[in-house]
Amino acid sequence: MNLIRTAMLLAFMTALFMAVGFLIGGKGGMMIALLIAAGMNFFSYWNSDRMVLRMYHAQEVDERTAPEYYGIVRDLARNAGLPMPKVYVIDNAQPNAFATGRNPENAAVAASTGLLNSLTYDEVAGVMAHELAHVQNRDTLTMTLTATLAGAISMLGNFAFFFGGNRDNNNPLGFIGVLVAMIVAPLAAMIVQMAISRTREYSADRRGAEICGKPLSLASALAKISNFAHQVPNYEAERNPATAHMFIINPLSGERMDNLFSTHPATENRIAALQRMAHEMPAASTPPVRADNPVRKSRSVPPTGWGRGGSEPPKGPWS
Repeated sequence: MNLIRTAMLLAFMTALFMAVGFLIGGKGGMMIALLIAAGMNFFSYWNSDRMVLRMYHAQEVDERTAPEYYGIVRDLARNAGLPMPKVYVIDNAQPNAFATGRNPENAAVAASTGLLNSLTYDEVAGVMAHELAHVQNRDTLTMTLTATLAGAISMLGNFAFFFGGNRDNNNPLGFIGVLVAMIVAPLAAMIVQMAISRTREYSADRRGAEICGKPLSLASALAKISNFAHQVPNYEAERNPATAHMFIINPLSGERMDNLFSTHPATENRIAALQRMAHEMPAASTPPVRADNPVRKSRSVPPTGWGRGGSEPPKGPWS
């Protein structure tokens, strides 16, 4: 079913991309847009995960460089019955995380240094379980491809401003066509992108809570991340808003309402759903994460400056 939904989504986004090309350059523009969309779909399928990770200057870590963080992901992946994903850290003060990859065998999860600094052990486990739920539900391919195509549609819509003023172009609808290409098409792509994210976040919250066995830890993490996200800017996300729906909490400033134009459901609604789940979940229904290790009360990520000229990822966290 997920495969069918992904195919339908890509078909719709490709048709929208072609429509923008038609409005800008007529039939010739539509055919060029079709070729571009086909190439982008193929390229994004194989490379969208690496594109997003590079966009956020993510650095891969392992059991040596980030033993506890890596261990959390390893044990959660085992709980979920998933292959071990690649594990990344993003040098960003805003607490947040995302998952990417075309399938569970080629998945990656990334957490910011702000998240690893701000959350407790169980809260980090809840967040990473949520991201692994996206991997298990095969949401990551859809989310990364949608981010790529939505960004491309917005960029193509901007081109309409320049092509629209040329009287010799093949635009069959004149100024109205240019206006639709500039405003309506990118808006439609954004709405589809946001609607997909909103429905999948609830599902990932529930499955993530099952994987880590602690719905209230995930609920607590969501509350903390949401609070920090509106105080600490994420400049990479602001420059690439088409990727905002990939994060566990909207990284962009000013989005608090659970409405059509929000990339995520209201955090309060997600927390309430997890609290209801905690009351319904039988005790010890899921193997505990890192049961052999005591929960530590404090941890820190060394401010090494890696990822922006630094040569080494942090030795932790939290070693």
